[in-house]
Amino acid sequence: MGDQIKMEIADILIKKAKDPRVAMVTVLSVDVSPDIAHAKVYVSLPCSSSSEKSSTEKETIRGLNNAAGFVRSELSRRLALKRVPDISFFVDQSVEQVSHLLTLLEQIGDEQNQQEVLGAE
Repeated sequence: MGDQIKMEIADILIKKAKDPRVAMVTVLSVDVSPDIAHAKVYVSLPCSSSSEKSSTEKETIRGLNNAAGFVRSELSRRLALKRVPDISFFVDQSVEQVSHLLTLLEQIGDEQNQQEVLGAE
């Protein structure tokens, strides 16, 4: 169910959304509650500098949540569901978290290599 909703929301945002704040959003995943009452839509935003990132994220999420009613009505037209879920948008932080973990692992590896070099001397 989540995958179908994900594809439809991505298509709606690309083809029908008029708000410039949501123009470059990528829909990554959708978590639908078991009763299909709610759907959490996780999106990725284009990269920007860290100083601009926070305000850009907030504005984009605000634009997406403002468009949630429109997206929901479009979903009701496209999908044969008894109930169309309420939609909430969130920025997916997993890519940044993985990048941070990889950086930490590299630092640990570098420290171990330095200790091996110092121990061999």
